[in-house]
This record gives sequence, structure tokens and C-alpha cells, in this order.
Amino acid sequence: MRYTRIYTDEAGGSRFEDVTVDGEERRSPVSAGRSEYSEPIQARSVVLRRVVTPHPETPHRAPRRQFAVHLRGSAEVEVSSGEVRRFGPGDVVLLEDVDGIGHITREIGDAERVTMFIELADVAE
Repeated sequence: MRYTRIYTDEAGGSRFEDVTVDGEERRSPVSAGRSEYSEPIQARSVVLRRVVTPHPETPHRAPRRQFAVHLRGSAEVEVSSGEVRRFGPGDVVLLEDVDGIGHITREIGDAERVTMFIELADVAE
């Protein structure tokens, strides 16, 4: 299991990092099937968003530490190093660039874009 992390480096620039999540295989609590489970991640809230009009293609920071789970449509994200990645349905991104330069998000294609944001609890919680 994996996700992409966008974070702020020491110079204030945004960067990508690929994160692999360790899991433990165990029996499903609802069936005889077996699944791999990660450690729990504490969350504060969940919001669904549907893009109505495209956002300006200017740098912006994440408003809070949150996971973005892409449900429908696709987007291209550019970090301050110039690296660009595309994300679509099923992709998970941890947005942690809450300070610094931020990142640029561009709409791709004509499909409606729907994203689930999972706001993370503070580290101290």
C-alpha cells in the first residue's frame, strides 16, 4: 500500500515523496477473507468536494494536514521543484505543504472531479 506525500522542504519549497505503508495481514472482522491493515491514522473530519469551476493555476498551500482521496476525474499537481504528477480515481495524496510556496493543481480532461478530504488530527492528539 502506498500514497504520495506533498510536503514543504527546509527552503520553503514543495516536494513529492512516495510513502509505503506497512500492513499486517489478518482475518477480516466481517468475513472469512484475509486483508492487510495499516495502523490507524487519527482523523478529525471528512469532507467531499466536487469542483464546479476550475481553480486558478497559481501556487496554493494546503489549508491543513489532510489526505486527498481522488474519487472521480483527474488532476495534475506541480510542486515548486517543477516536478509534475497526475492523480486520478483511487490515488491518495497526503497534503502537508501548509506553509512555504505551495503547489499548483491543474484540471485534466472533461470529467467532473470529486475528491474526499480527510483532515488529520494534530500530532499531539
